[in-house]
Amino acid sequence: MPASDRPDTAARLRDALLAASFTADGLLDLLGAAAYAALARSETVPALRATRGDTPLETLVRLFLLQQPVPRARVADVLPVAEALEGGWLTPVGGDEVAATVDVRPYGGPGGEDWFIVSDLGCAVGGAGGIGQHDEGVVLGVGGASTTLAGITVRTPVAAALDLGTGSGIQALHAAQHATRVTATDLNPRALHTTALTLALSGAPAADLRAGSLFEPVRDDETFDLIVSNPPFVISPGARLTYRDGGMGGDDLCRSLVQQAGERLTEGGFAQFLANWQHVAGEDWQDRLRSWVPRGCDAWIVQREVQDVTQYAELWLRDAGDHHGDPAEYQARYDAWLDEFEARKVRAVGFGWITLRRTGSAEPVVTVEEWPHPVEQPLGETVRAHFDRLDYLREHDDAALLESHFRLAGEVVQEQVGLPGAEDPEHVVLRQHRGMRRATKVDTVGAGFAGVCDGTLSAGRILDAIAQLVGEDPVLLRDRTPAQIRLLVEQGFLEPVG
Repeated sequence: MPASDRPDTAARLRDALLAASFTADGLLDLLGAAAYAALARSETVPALRATRGDTPLETLVRLFLLQQPVPRARVADVLPVAEALEGGWLTPVGGDEVAATVDVRPYGGPGGEDWFIVSDLGCAVGGAGGIGQHDEGVVLGVGGASTTLAGITVRTPVAAALDLGTGSGIQALHAAQHATRVTATDLNPRALHTTALTLALSGAPAADLRAGSLFEPVRDDETFDLIVSNPPFVISPGARLTYRDGGMGGDDLCRSLVQQAGERLTEGGFAQFLANWQHVAGEDWQDRLRSWVPRGCDAWIVQREVQDVTQYAELWLRDAGDHHGDPAEYQARYDAWLDEFEARKVRAVGFGWITLRRTGSAEPVVTVEEWPHPVEQPLGETVRAHFDRLDYLREHDDAALLESHFRLAGEVVQEQVGLPGAEDPEHVVLRQHRGMRRATKVDTVGAGFAGVCDGTLSAGRILDAIAQLVGEDPVLLRDRTPAQIRLLVEQGFLEPVG
């Protein structure tokens, strides 16, 4: 692992990488879409075929992404090779070749920034099926989980951000763009070292790096405006692999993380996590998650996927490469997973997102839902707007709601479902084409109300007009419709005006 105390070396390496177009866009141009996508799946053969030349970019791809030895003279035309060897980024191989000691992968920032994620060799792509690596101290690179968390994180400017279990530093790198101060913790000292390299090579400010598990390195008097974590959430028998296994019983690690976050947040601050949770026989999984939410916090919990215990065990056994080893050992490990789940009466495992926001309200709102359908990333602004709407609804009783003005959100369409030729539809669906891409059923009044919301008339005036059109008592319509309006506001179909 390279030394992290030479920022001048990292800066020169960064300049050299950029000069050779060793960027996300440069890789796509060189490799083509198919080989580029294959590389993201840890499949290297297409990229090897595409880098048979001797251009500077091909040299860097073979060196840092494909882990191929390259003649030192050829590398010297691209990189400050003596400094890279002295700093530990490269190592001599054979007589006249050098090899990389880490994977350095171009990563495009949300604003078009050229960043670089450092990870262990062969571990640039995290997640199931990615590495087949048994080293418990391995440091993974970019995976689907890390990019998901980065995409859902609220990106408003803040004074202090905390990245728990930073790994290769992806979340800390993102946070450094909008936080004055970033603190990153990890149980694995090598992960902190890797985070320092990722930040330095990406030209980002250094973070306050602290060794320890979850909140242990955080002082009792410290609070943060943003806390993010892609923790070792895998529910497994034991803690064999530090980068993924929580080491606590069942889903206790995720529960502890969520419960302890509340007191670490400033007023209005957000805590955002990825998590796994157990579906236990005889227990409502939504109630289980509601019990995790700390006092004084609103929460929005979204279950994105559910796997039965056999699917779940197979997923993570493949992640560790156990399916390639001794069949008897694989069967024994599989048995151990199923024994653990059976003892805890676990029937399935859910995966999803948990967002907390510290609120001064005496009546926090906890929303737990299942939404396995496609969404539009990044979702950070959608998450922030969700909590803003909670504030609005808390502050407006039904009378105030009817005096308010609303506007139909952008890119919402109406779908009518019914038998061909029928005079009236069986039901009407409003569907979003942005953000969460929700769909919700409404009655004809709700559909008509949403359709005319352009901010000019109050909700009450619109309902009075609808009552006159359909021949309904306006008082009764005003009485029964606010619940439907609240749902449409909460889910983002309607936006308050003013």
